[in-house]
Amino acid sequence: MDSAYTPPGYYGTRDVARALNTSPGAVRNLVYRGRLQRAGGTERQPWFRAEDVAALLAERQTHSAA
Repeated sequence: MDSAYTPPGYYGTRDVARALNTSPGAVRNLVYRGRLQRAGGTERQPWFRAEDVAALLAERQTHSAA
C-alpha cells in the first residue's frame, strides 16, 4: 500500500504502475534493473520523481510506436 502522504512532484508505486499501465511488481522490477530510481520514502513505500516516471513513459511510447 502506498503511504498516505506522497509529496508534490512524486509518485507512489501504485501511481507509477497506473501511469505505465503495469503492475506494482513490474515497477519493483524496473527499480531492481536500474531503469527507475527511488527518490525517497521507505523501502516498503518508496516515492519516485514525476520527471523520472514521465521520461520512462515517453521512452516506452517511443519504443512501442517504432
